[in-house]
Amino acid sequence: MDTELLIKNGRVIDPANKIDKICDVLISDGKIADVGKIEKNVQNIIDASGKLVTPGLIDIHVHFREPGDEEEETIASGSAAAVAAGYTSVVCMPNTKPVIETETDVEYVHRKARQARKTHVYTMGAITKGLEGVELAEMGFMSEAGAVGFTDDGRGVQDPAVMLRALKYASMFNVFIAQHCQDNKIAGGGVMNSGYYSTILGLPGMDALAEEAMLWRDIQLVKKLPEQKVRYHAQHISTAGSVELIESAKKESLPVTCEVTPHHLLLTEENCSEYDTNYKMNPPLRAKKDVDALKQAIADGLVDALVTDHAPHLQSEKELEFLTAPFGIVGLECALALFIKALVEPGILDWSGLISLMSEKPAKTIGIDKGTLGIGKQADIAIINPETKYKIDIDKFVSKSKNCPYHGWDVKGKVETTIVQGEIRFQAD
Repeated sequence: MDTELLIKNGRVIDPANKIDKICDVLISDGKIADVGKIEKNVQNIIDASGKLVTPGLIDIHVHFREPGDEEEETIASGSAAAVAAGYTSVVCMPNTKPVIETETDVEYVHRKARQARKTHVYTMGAITKGLEGVELAEMGFMSEAGAVGFTDDGRGVQDPAVMLRALKYASMFNVFIAQHCQDNKIAGGGVMNSGYYSTILGLPGMDALAEEAMLWRDIQLVKKLPEQKVRYHAQHISTAGSVELIESAKKESLPVTCEVTPHHLLLTEENCSEYDTNYKMNPPLRAKKDVDALKQAIADGLVDALVTDHAPHLQSEKELEFLTAPFGIVGLECALALFIKALVEPGILDWSGLISLMSEKPAKTIGIDKGTLGIGKQADIAIINPETKYKIDIDKFVSKSKNCPYHGWDVKGKVETTIVQGEIRFQAD
């Protein structure tokens, strides 16, 4: 069996190794064997002329709903959606039913991912048992089983004493704590951003302060632990105030990282005007000034990862009225095109900057040896045609759920081939 694969004449973009040039990539036995001008007689050749050849994309924030809500998404369907979008590694959130809170739960996710044989699937464990914010879950056992970090995503840890203990405990295992920054007392029962639009639409608003107050508090907790290997990650930041807090934490060289989603870069609270629940998400769509602040933060290098927060829901649930419908949208399969639209086309990032935030930097944030085309590294690769124009069509999604507000959008940039461990796991028609 021929285990060599040669990708010829592509524009190879590997930010980790500062490569951005037309050259070839040789894969042998599932690993990167060589990058450069390669004259070798290989049976399996992909001509990547006019295409980008990049490290496989990495999404450190997805919901695959298994166990518990397999009718919305499974690890298999989510993995298939991921490779169709160029993602060779994803990180599942633990707010499933039951919650991922023991080593057995972690092993279950990994086993299902191995069976699917599409993308690498990592998982995070819950910070607290049942996501109830009271008693710490078994972080030690879960990290031994391979959990890359801990979060109560969907809920913020409300009690500062519990959060401080979680940070101390996670530092013992050198894994990171990720926080859904939301002070529930301030957020109340809000279903969209608090402001002019929530007032005229008659919907309860969620004040930006709910996010910022918890982020500020957590940064103070991180400061309390200067000697320990604390790693704190703010999930899906969405406000101008959060950007200021991240900026000041980074100026102090605190171990604080953050992530941003496409919807917080492309949509605003005004999109909720038609009461379409595909625009209902948590954190909510904010004001234009917040969108502008997030884009500036990305331009300034303050953001560590671009993520989807891929959150599948049944159509029947999303058809409920705005007050009662669940938060969240699916986003894996159009993520690359949306980030191109939000960041590359307006000149906020160049291609190398975008690929860095979708591969190298997320890998560093969660502490995995991925996101690079370095010699000897695992061959996880995306081949992208940057010129392909198409309309986003939710009916063509591999994902089981279709709750997506981008249906019909004109976009540019499509993944043609996804290679995982040296194997072609996705090939566009």
